[in-house]
Amino acid sequence: MQCELCGIECDCKPANIDGVKMMLCPKCMRHGQPIDTPDTTPIGVKKPMLDRIKRPKVKDVYRNMETELRSDWNELIKNAREKKGLSREELGFKIGERTVTISKIENGDLRPSDKMIGKLEKELEITLVEKVGGISSMPSSSHSRGLTIGDFIKKEDE
Repeated sequence: MQCELCGIECDCKPANIDGVKMMLCPKCMRHGQPIDTPDTTPIGVKKPMLDRIKRPKVKDVYRNMETELRSDWNELIKNAREKKGLSREELGFKIGERTVTISKIENGDLRPSDKMIGKLEKELEITLVEKVGGISSMPSSSHSRGLTIGDFIKKEDE
């Protein structure tokens, strides 16, 4: 093994130099204090690393999904803005968004965030979200485990 202080090959022993655990040769051992029992944990570490890592809280993103954005949201926003006689710049200024963002939303290139949906609804006096209808959970007679994607396609075709 190689001494971590001088680099020579020898039978190194663990030592503590200013709070740092190092493997030292007998000659360099005078610079540190020998450690009698080799400890597998680094000096100063009391908890395992995994316990010290801050993990974000897991949140259920589907919990509050009673509403969804209407399918014609971009046309609705554009028509309401024009009906109020506002330019894209004026609407952007009133809700605190850039003109480019308003343009992309009206063209359907950018879906507005929930926060922006609220601002647009308030400023343009429109409703962009609608209640989500419940999905029928009646399984078809051939399946006992519930609906599959194929069942939805069949129901849509009927």
